[in-house]
Amino acid sequence: MSSKFSTKDYLVLFLKGAGMGAADVVPGVSGGTIAFVTGIYERLLNAIKSVDLNAIKLFFGGQFKAFWQHIDGTFLLVLFSGLLSSIISLAKIITYLLAHHPLFVWSFFFGLIIASVIHIGKQIKQWNMANIASLIVGTVIAFLITSISPSSIEPQAWFFFVAGAIAICAMILPGISGSFILLLMGMYSHVLQAVNDRDFVLLILFMAGCGIGLLCFSRFLSWLLARFHEATFALLAGFLIGSLNVLWPWKQVISTYTSSKGIVKPLETANVLPETFTALTGQANYVFVCTALMVAGLVLILAIEKLSQQKPA
Repeated sequence: MSSKFSTKDYLVLFLKGAGMGAADVVPGVSGGTIAFVTGIYERLLNAIKSVDLNAIKLFFGGQFKAFWQHIDGTFLLVLFSGLLSSIISLAKIITYLLAHHPLFVWSFFFGLIIASVIHIGKQIKQWNMANIASLIVGTVIAFLITSISPSSIEPQAWFFFVAGAIAICAMILPGISGSFILLLMGMYSHVLQAVNDRDFVLLILFMAGCGIGLLCFSRFLSWLLARFHEATFALLAGFLIGSLNVLWPWKQVISTYTSSKGIVKPLETANVLPETFTALTGQANYVFVCTALMVAGLVLILAIEKLSQQKPA
């Protein structure tokens, strides 16, 4: 995308941001995956890490145009406008779907992640020992993280800042879901509730934590991509493969917890086969519908990939 944005550029970039926001709302799905597949991942990292001392000097020196160009301001503004709009508007919808149609939601995103693995794998030209090792390490790390039993806490206000700083690191990593990290910390329902309740004090604390974490972690990730490009891609692909553990639709509830509003929710689950799910729960497994949704998710990502590869005339 050129430095001068057309109306179409604005719309497409806004929709990419909206896709990232929608993904970040769901535990187990990463907005970083959407950024990667839509071809804006490295530009996003570069724009974030450009918020540095030089940017601060330009801003306080009154060189606002130079400051805006230095941080790729238009790109960030449009992208994050789409992301925030999506999170605010979809929070209640996603909460409803996860509560009433979890099999369908997880199936669709399972297909999205499989397609994303294929997409990232295409970026690796040579599968040597180093890249294979990175793939295995990423898979193991993501699998272990998603196998940890989530906790449930009643947090103090300051912990929203800490949660934001930690979760944002995962949000920009394909395959490691920031929402799932929040779930592990026992903060997911509290943050989502703050969004639904428009609790701006808690949301500002959370966003401040996200900002600090993002500025620090984006620099480290950009350094990895600059020096170990294919090995880093292989690591990210491994993260995606390992994250399939938490996205498997059919689960047995091992333990539950009661939320602050008195609602009983699953805390620890185990993956089971569709037939076992029906036997354990007495519920329909909808295996054919779920399979169709997996295929739909896969096709959607491959279609986005193809569209993103098309260069404007």
